[in-house]
Order: sequence, then C-alpha cells, then structure tokens
Amino acid sequence: MRLDYKKTFLIGFGFFASSLAWSLYNSFVPVMLEQRFLLTTTVIGIIMTIDNFFGVVFQPLVGMLSDRTHTRIGKRMPWILFGIPTCAAAFILIPRAQSLALMMSIIILFNFIMSLWRSPVVALMPDVTPSPLRSKANGVINLMGGVGSIIAFFIGGRLADWKGYNAPFLMGGIVMVFALLMLIFFVREADSRLPDHFKKKDQEGLIEGIINKWKVHREEQRSLPPKIWEKGEKRSLFALLLAIFFWFCGYNAVETFFTLYATNELSMTAGEATTTLTLFSLAFVAFALPAGIIAGKAGRRRVILVGLVGMIAAFLPMLFVTNVMLLRLLLLFGGFFWACININSLPMVVEMASKERIGSFTGYYYFFSFSAAIASPILFGIIRDVTDDYSTLFIYSVVAFASALICMLTVKHGETSGDEQPPVQSEVTA
Repeated sequence: MRLDYKKTFLIGFGFFASSLAWSLYNSFVPVMLEQRFLLTTTVIGIIMTIDNFFGVVFQPLVGMLSDRTHTRIGKRMPWILFGIPTCAAAFILIPRAQSLALMMSIIILFNFIMSLWRSPVVALMPDVTPSPLRSKANGVINLMGGVGSIIAFFIGGRLADWKGYNAPFLMGGIVMVFALLMLIFFVREADSRLPDHFKKKDQEGLIEGIINKWKVHREEQRSLPPKIWEKGEKRSLFALLLAIFFWFCGYNAVETFFTLYATNELSMTAGEATTTLTLFSLAFVAFALPAGIIAGKAGRRRVILVGLVGMIAAFLPMLFVTNVMLLRLLLLFGGFFWACININSLPMVVEMASKERIGSFTGYYYFFSFSAAIASPILFGIIRDVTDDYSTLFIYSVVAFASALICMLTVKHGETSGDEQPPVQSEVTA
C-alpha cells in the first residue's frame, strides 16, 4: 500500500502536456479572436466551447472504448500515441492562421484529436493505483499538470510579449512531443489482449489454444453478476457529478475570460494577465500533493467542502478589487483551495466504479466537466454583453461554487472503504 511515486510521476507527463496546451489555448485564443477578427464576447465564448462539445461527445465514448481496447501495447497507449503528436502539429499552426476560416478549421481539428486521448491518459493512474492511494496519486498527476500550467502562464506570457503569439504555441507543441517521448520510453502498459492469468504462463504458442481460453474467459465475465448499486450510491454519484458541473462552471469562466477581464478592466497586457495567472497555478502545484495526503486522512468529501468554501471566500472580494497586488494575492489563495477540490474529485468518481469500468467512469467525470465548459463561457459571454461589465465574472463564479457546495453536502459515498483490497497492479510498468 505504498504509492510508487516514480511510476505516477512518469504517467503524469500525459496530463502535463494536456494542461500546458489548454492553458496556452485558453489564454491566447480569445485575445487573438478579439484582436484579429473583432468578434463579440458571446461569439468568442461559443468558439471557446468547441473543445468541450467534443469532450462531452467523445471523451465518455473513448473512455469506454479504451476499456475494451486490446493491443500488444495496452489499452490506453494506442490512443495516446496517435493523439499527442497530431495535436502538437495542429497546436503550432493555430496562431499562424491569418483568416478566420483557416483558424477555425485548425481549432476544430485540434479539439477533436484532444478529445480522443485525454480520457485514456487520465485513466492510466487509477488503472495501477490502489483505491486508498488514488487521492495522493492524483495529487502527483495534478502537480505535473500544474507545472505545465505554470510553464504556459509564466514563460508563455513572456514569450507572447516578446516574440508574439507564434512563440508560445511553438513552445507548447515542443513540450507535448517531449511528454510523449517520456511516456513512450518510460511508461509501458502490459499486453491487454489477454487476461493476466493467461499472460503469466501458457508458453505453448498455440494460437487456437489462446483463442479458446480467451473465449472461456469472456463467457466467465458475461456470467458474472452486474455491480449492484444502492439508491443512496446512485444519488451520491449524481450529486457529485452535478457538483463537478457547477464548480467547473465557476472555474472555466475565470480561466477563459480572465485575460479579457484584466486587459479591459485593469489595463494589463495579454502577457501580463497570463503571467498573473501563474500565481494561481503555483499555489495549486504547491498544495496538489498535500491536498491528496490530507484527504487520505480527513476524507475526500471534507477536503472538497473546505475547498469550495475557500474558493467562495477568495473570489468574492474580487468584485471590488482594483489593486493588482491584492488581486494576485487572492488568486494565490484560490489556487490552494482549488487543489482541495480538483485533486479529490476524480478519485471520488472512480471509487464508485468496478475495476473493469474505470475508463467509463473517467468518461462520466469528463462528460460533466466538459458540459460545464460548454455552458459556462457562452452563459457568461451573454451576461457580459448585456451588462457590459467584465467584473460580473466573479459574481458568476461565486454563484457557481456556492451551487457546487450545496450539491456536495448531499454526497455520502466516494470515500475509500476500510476493508477494500487494492486492485491488481502490473497494468503499467515504468
């Protein structure tokens, strides 16, 4: 029952690449759309939800398909090997598009391919981590994601001011390829074509014998009774997923529109606004692993509730703040509390899944989080166009986090049961 930090750290390179790409994308694409093509906030909000439409449709589907993918290199890696290099190539081309039609074509391609590998790369962690250690492991994974966001905000923001938008997107593509190489050389899934107890022995080399044993195994699996859910467990899952929807509504609105808020209300440059968000990511990274460790002792639900109260307390004063230093301090506190929420939410969802359905439940998590990312930018874009005031961003965010808090108060499942046996490891070797 000890966490393999090396293996978890190496798996985290997938989330590292994803977080870096999304941070750059969400920081600079809205500004490019406004500056180059003079689009309204509502239209920009709609464009910024394209990735989430694909996420809602394809990520749950790909999560289920990856559970059923049987190849020599495993069930998650085929999706990752195709997705990351294709995304890196499209990502580099986004700022180089000088017409709206060309930029939209590249954006659509990039977002579609991203939706094909994010669920598999996230499902690698619960595949190999015992249930009681998943919050701690998710802390390591999100630590890597936070480092990716810091690189995007701090270095990407400076590159944008220094060399223009092409430079940070080129950096993002290079880092994504580097992350892929780390996964290729140091993270190897076991052959998923046959069950573990057929892989250990059976050196006969007879293809027909292997096929017959596989058919027997499939019949055995079909004869197993389905997981029986209590009504309370179903209610907890739905309430948890609804809470995930609300807190991502609050988070995604700020992530998408903070750059425009800072440039319009506080007279920052796009690079300065992006660099300011580094403080939020720094705090998130610093508290990612502690948030998982604390949840292992105090309980995931309690830590999430503390995080939601803290996010409300951090964002509420931003309604009245015009001092940049105070704004940065509040963002710093917000990053700590966001770690409490984000680190423990996925482990709570997959806790309710059987080992064979981890990819599917990862897809459910992304269905609700990406549904929020679809609704939130459009809804806030309409609110901002009606009020002509970017500071309403924080009213909207506080209401969303308060709604999530109400939902979480009804969640009664998703903690680790004391008598649970750790799942079989060996799915991935590092």
